[in-house]
Amino acid sequence: MDPPVAVCFDMDGVLVDSEDYWHPAERDRIFPAVLAGELPDLDEVTGMNYREIYDYLDDEYEVTVSEAEFVELYDETATEVYGERVRLLPGAREFVDDLRDAGVPVALVSSSPLHWLDIVLDRFDLEFDLVASADEFDGLGKPEPGVYEDAIDDLGTVPEHTVVIEDSRNGVLAAHRAGARVIAYRDEHNADTDLSEADEVVEGPEELFAAVRQSIETVRASASGSSGSSG
Repeated sequence: MDPPVAVCFDMDGVLVDSEDYWHPAERDRIFPAVLAGELPDLDEVTGMNYREIYDYLDDEYEVTVSEAEFVELYDETATEVYGERVRLLPGAREFVDDLRDAGVPVALVSSSPLHWLDIVLDRFDLEFDLVASADEFDGLGKPEPGVYEDAIDDLGTVPEHTVVIEDSRNGVLAAHRAGARVIAYRDEHNADTDLSEADEVVEGPEELFAAVRQSIETVRASASGSSGSSG
């Protein structure tokens, strides 16, 4: 039996519009409070786990706070962003439920820590077959492929049978390097982001859901053709 076709959603900037709040928070409040001198471009760190953001900034810029202080500032911001401000992608809950009802395993794969993910899952009453956080992954997070490789394995499938939805360059690179089919979600927050490593770039929920459905059918047709020709 062929491995199932599976779908992996990123959270920030795809499932919820959190990048609309994270980007100004990082640009205007967090980075000026933790760095002296030059500030990074947001695309450098978007999609990365916040602990790895600290390590990156410590290597490339002049950090003025400890990692514990940095993490506390991010956690305080996250409580407000996820608990009060973000909105769910219109139609996302129903779409995820429909996929799961149709026998398609669906995962949430994020660089955010589990306690941030839990806020979103509880607030919007979301259910997935797998919830994977790079914060719990014993290895490098996005843009490295390990978090997706682990999630794909845990879903009981293979990369070529997996459709990933991402919005950041780091996330797209991670999914692409893992060997999955990558759909990049374009919105105002990433209008100028390089998403060229994605197999497809879409805008808006309806276009996204249609692209995921079409990708599932494409993967199934390819798998069926391969099975038919192997005998």
